[in-house]
Amino acid sequence: MTDTRPLALVTGASSGIGFELARQFAQAGFDLLVNAEDDRLDHAAQRLRETGASVRAVRADLRDPAGVDRLVAATTGLEVDVAALNAGVGQGGAFVDTDLADDQAVIDLNVTSTVRLAKPLLRQMVARGVGRMLFTSSIAAMMPGSFQPVYNASKSFVQSFAQALQEELKDSGVTVTSFLPGPTETDFFRRAGMTDTRVGSADKDDPAQVAEQAFEAVMKGRKKVVTGSLKTKAQGVADKVLPDAAKAAVHRRMAEPGHGDGPDEEEQ
Repeated sequence: MTDTRPLALVTGASSGIGFELARQFAQAGFDLLVNAEDDRLDHAAQRLRETGASVRAVRADLRDPAGVDRLVAATTGLEVDVAALNAGVGQGGAFVDTDLADDQAVIDLNVTSTVRLAKPLLRQMVARGVGRMLFTSSIAAMMPGSFQPVYNASKSFVQSFAQALQEELKDSGVTVTSFLPGPTETDFFRRAGMTDTRVGSADKDDPAQVAEQAFEAVMKGRKKVVTGSLKTKAQGVADKVLPDAAKAAVHRRMAEPGHGDGPDEEEQ
């Protein structure tokens, strides 16, 4: 890390939205502390170094408290100017059919690690009187997740958590931003076992576009933004007015296994 460039921390940075977020920060003059649990992280870090940024990669599984502690320890002696807590995972299928261990992994990564990381990072920022935190929420946070119940609930937690922190920190000099992507062309649906669903086989948003809009929002200190295509933004507007029962029924049609109507693709 250098003394002359600001520092951004990005989790889930080996691919998809996380990698594109890291690239946005690097191209804007930030050095990077990037994290992921998979072996693609080193390759991603090398690509990010090609922008001229200094990049430190910390491979750690944030589902494990020891992995969270490893990442927090890597910030010792550093001033993190922006923290993008992006790492997340999904699990598709009927709740009665999915493995409890898989459901717990969604909670451990999407909820528990988010809280465990946000606490020390925000304390450092508040003590300095400056900083920005970016949470990757989801348009799924706005609807009951039939056939994806734990994931949607986890993102509802992230969204509520972010909005509460915005109020708590409004006079601290620290801004909190959440962004809500829709279906995006990353590994999400493959990892969640949802490639045989309508939403898994449909066209998806470009992660670079999603990341660019999220980057702009956090740098402007905006509180909340639905990111991606016009279709996703329109869905965000509709979700504000549709009753929960209607949204749950729509989600069922999109996420129920065995109802894909196109070729298998990947998403975030």
